[in-house]
Amino acid sequence: MSQESLQPDNPKIAKPFEATRKSLIARLDNWEDQRTWDEFYQTYWKLIYSVALKSGLRSEEAFDVVQETILSIAKQSKKNLYDPDQGSFKSWLLNMTRWRINDQFRKRKKDTAMSYSDEEGRATAVIDRQADPQAEVLDRMWEVEWKKNLADAALSRVKTKVSPKQYQIFDSYVLKEWDVKKVQDQLGVSVAQVYLAKHRVGSVLKKELASLEADFDE
Repeated sequence: MSQESLQPDNPKIAKPFEATRKSLIARLDNWEDQRTWDEFYQTYWKLIYSVALKSGLRSEEAFDVVQETILSIAKQSKKNLYDPDQGSFKSWLLNMTRWRINDQFRKRKKDTAMSYSDEEGRATAVIDRQADPQAEVLDRMWEVEWKKNLADAALSRVKTKVSPKQYQIFDSYVLKEWDVKKVQDQLGVSVAQVYLAKHRVGSVLKKELASLEADFDE
């Protein structure tokens, strides 16, 4: 599944995205920092969801992982259980996600009677072969998805800090890699506007990336 297909405006994602988000916020009903956790959800749901999918879970299971991971983090944070001196936020979030993924595999194993017979004729639940993704594989997957998510989160912030036109130019020229002539023709802008948007939006993007990396102690 591409990163583009994980956008909340995708019809296949929109309903479960909002249902998971609303359910999560409802479960934080008595907390004073609902807005903070809503922002946290908006920033990290795609990372958790994508890794859960690639670990072998179904879409609805992956959304359960998103909700339970963020809820667990919120509860632990309230008790100050995260200690930056013990490791980075990225590693902590990975471990929290890994545990919730394994929870879903255990739940699926409990709920299903599917089995297969191996070459020696022993019946083994299908999920037993998937229940605990190899640590190194999941670590590599997490690293790739973390970087993608960080860039996506930074771009979302950038959109709120530059004009829609400048972002459109930047998106076309830098992200979509159109040549200057095509940007001019399609968007009706000058060469100077293209390079100005590249410089201005690019500068804001660098600052947002640095801010996210500092905030979450990559």
